[in-house]
Amino acid sequence: MKQKLLLIVFFLASFSMINAQEDVETGYGKGYRLNFDDDGTKYLRIIAWGQFWGQYNENVPDETQKFSTSIRRARVLMWTKFSDKFSLVTHFGLNSLNGNNQSPLGSQGENADASQLFFNDFWGEWKIADNFYAGAGLHYWNGISRLNNQSTLNLLTLDNNRSSWATIGLSDQFARHIGIYSKGKIGKLQYRVAINQAGKNSLGTFDGTATAYKGVDILGTADAGKVYQGYFDYNFMDEESNALPYKVGTYMGAKKVFNIGAGFFSHPNGAVKADGTGDNVNIFAADVFYDAPVGANGSAITAYATYQSNDYGEDFVLGPYATGNMLYAHFGYLLPGEKTKTRFQPYVAASSRAVDAIDDNATQFKLGANLFFTGHHSKLSLDYTNSKVGDGDAAGVLTLQAMIFL
Repeated sequence: MKQKLLLIVFFLASFSMINAQEDVETGYGKGYRLNFDDDGTKYLRIIAWGQFWGQYNENVPDETQKFSTSIRRARVLMWTKFSDKFSLVTHFGLNSLNGNNQSPLGSQGENADASQLFFNDFWGEWKIADNFYAGAGLHYWNGISRLNNQSTLNLLTLDNNRSSWATIGLSDQFARHIGIYSKGKIGKLQYRVAINQAGKNSLGTFDGTATAYKGVDILGTADAGKVYQGYFDYNFMDEESNALPYKVGTYMGAKKVFNIGAGFFSHPNGAVKADGTGDNVNIFAADVFYDAPVGANGSAITAYATYQSNDYGEDFVLGPYATGNMLYAHFGYLLPGEKTKTRFQPYVAASSRAVDAIDDNATQFKLGANLFFTGHHSKLSLDYTNSKVGDGDAAGVLTLQAMIFL
């Protein structure tokens, strides 16, 4: 309980001190950019960001420390634009580095669970015609929903809704597949479709003794096959950029966006049962996103809702991934204020997942706030998450995040 209070006091104290400072510049333009020609059409753009967590988790054994610190994300992204015809994206980093998964020499050899540097993305892209592109490599042009294509630079909530990243560790490498994709737009309709190689995972095999799994193996086999996915959204108001795949979480009133989208993910024989037979994996979703300024006082609202149908195979369940369906929504309100000063944005989020294997629901509720010092480039986020699965006990987690994005 003391750790909870310290986190809250630190957050409020930081708010008081920063709110008293002079105006700060919030515009970073296009970040660090190295031009290869005079008109800036050929360039290398570099983006770096870090997210640092202090977390109090009451749902851990008594002998385990309830308060911990970690590096949630350490990332570098380089976007090389050689011409209007082709480009290259390189994105690498690590995730969730903490005291339990460090290794003595920073290599996985000393600790099999070590969090290590790896490629998140590496793809090349070619322009085929106006508003029509094709690419290949390890990419993030995903299907299903907006949240399955979510950027981690400008989230509304502390982190993404995990169940919406619907294939992490199952058939991909951290929400990325290796394959080919096409993207573009037709009028106000934007689209992304992909055919990818499913990865063979190494999460282990269930022996069928756990009643929740009922003999169903995890996704991925030695002959994992192909996955097919796509996402389509119609931009009713301001048009969002589709130069990169990462969907914005909150524009803080900088745009007036109203989108309706729908998407899918299909992996034939993607779930393997204990008897060796396969079940098809099919996930569909529809969502709506609204982000707009309110009045002339600098306030803004961000709202999102989605319905997702999950079929991972008969009675499949693995943590946040389960055969059933899901409803998820979040809402945020940016309080009135000047763009060049510290801003405050409380939010709320909730989800309910039907889990067929236990014939019950899993629910989650989030209450939090963002404190923007320099927009998304420098901010604090405080989040309380309460989760409950079936008739089990509810568990709460309090997290404070400090983020820098350059």
